[in-house]
Amino acid sequence: MIEVLPQPFTLSFEHVDGHAGHTPDFLAVMGDGGYWLLDVRPAGLIGEMDAVKFAASREAAAACGWRYSVITGWRPHVVSGLDALSAQRRPLTDQLGCQSALLAAAAEGPVAFGELVQATRLSAVGRAHAVHLLWHRQLGFDLGRPLGDSSLVWSAGWKDSR
Repeated sequence: MIEVLPQPFTLSFEHVDGHAGHTPDFLAVMGDGGYWLLDVRPAGLIGEMDAVKFAASREAAAACGWRYSVITGWRPHVVSGLDALSAQRRPLTDQLGCQSALLAAAAEGPVAFGELVQATRLSAVGRAHAVHLLWHRQLGFDLGRPLGDSSLVWSAGWKDSR
């Protein structure tokens, strides 16, 4: 996987009962040049209209030659990680210059999250800005593991030359 784009577009479509719209949750850009459109919803929360929206997403993905999946469950740390990240999706004023300090500290390659936030003048505020930058794909980390102080974080523009 090369990149994951959150809420990549909004579909508008007609169905038996009228018009509807749906914004899929993610579009993954795969290393082989393919794409994978994803919706995430706990299985117990998928209603009848959700099923219609997911069917429209599946059809749109198929028309583009993409894969499509509805993810109905995750390992618990992934759910809590995504919840924490999404909390920082809204605009965030950076009066202390935390974001530039974080991006500079991560530019040379992976750095532990705890060390990264220490690069800011106020690490508690730096944590909020680091999570904001993760949500907005300016920083990256491995979602396969829980996010903590020892998690490796890198700049989105960093390329591993090993």
